[in-house]
Amino acid sequence: MTLRIGHGFDAHRLVPGRPCILGGVVVDSDSGPEGHSDGDAVLHALADALLGAAAAGDLGSMFGESRPEWRGAASSRFVEEVLVQTGRPKVLNVDVTVVGLRPRLAPYREAIRSRIAELLGITVGQVSVKASSGNGLTDFGKGDGVAASVILLAEIGS
Repeated sequence: MTLRIGHGFDAHRLVPGRPCILGGVVVDSDSGPEGHSDGDAVLHALADALLGAAAAGDLGSMFGESRPEWRGAASSRFVEEVLVQTGRPKVLNVDVTVVGLRPRLAPYREAIRSRIAELLGITVGQVSVKASSGNGLTDFGKGDGVAASVILLAEIGS
C-alpha cells in the first residue's frame, strides 16, 4: 500500500428556492447551492480529493454538466462511484473546511462528520469538519456562495 494525499475544492453560488445540502446533510437555509446535481460542495470536494489521491482525474470529467444522467443526483452517489472507480482506498483521515457567511454549520457539524464517515466506512474520529465565515471577503464571505476544501490521507493500491 502507498500513502497518498488528496485535495479537493468546490464552490457554488447560493440561490433561493434550492435545498441546502452540505456534507450529505440537509441544512436549514432559505437558499441552497446552485448546480447540475444537488450542489453539495462538501461532497464534491470530497470526491475530488479521493480522485486526487488516486491520480484518477477530476469530478468534472466524470460527472460534468455534459452528462445528463447525473442531473439532480445526490452527491453521495458521486462519492460512492468514485470509491468504486478508485478501488476503494482505505481513507485514514479527512479534513474539511467550509467557507461561507451562511448557512451556519455549527448545528450540523456532527451530522456532517457522521455522514462523511458513513460514506467512507471510517469512524467519526477520522473526520474533521470546520467552518469559516470568510470575514466579509469574496462572495463566500458576503453570503452569496459556499465553498469547501477537503484534504485526506488514504492508502492506495495493493
